[in-house]
Amino acid sequence: MQNLVSEMDNMVLRGEIPQAVAKFFSDSAHTKDVDGSETFTKEEAIQKLTGFVGSIANVNEISLLNSSIGENVSMSEFRFRFEMQDGSEINWHEVIRREWQNGRVVNETYFQN
Repeated sequence: MQNLVSEMDNMVLRGEIPQAVAKFFSDSAHTKDVDGSETFTKEEAIQKLTGFVGSIANVNEISLLNSSIGENVSMSEFRFRFEMQDGSEINWHEVIRREWQNGRVVNETYFQN
């Protein structure tokens, strides 16, 4: 599982977020965002993240601060700093918790402060 988590996190670091979801999520993966919004399939998650990535004007930082792996669970701590097309700025310190089954993410939850 270490290799899967590392590969997925490296794709996120390169800004390949929808592509990472396409590669590593199960077809019926569930996500839950800090605002309570949810997706219930891989395709819904890809569409949501593709829209988000498309609204970014400039990536100032994507940093992996820490990661941890347990039994079928991983947690990855990131810092994201984006300038958005609408002129706003996003500065997130986020922990992404992933539940894995058979080499695929089945549940992903986002925590921010």
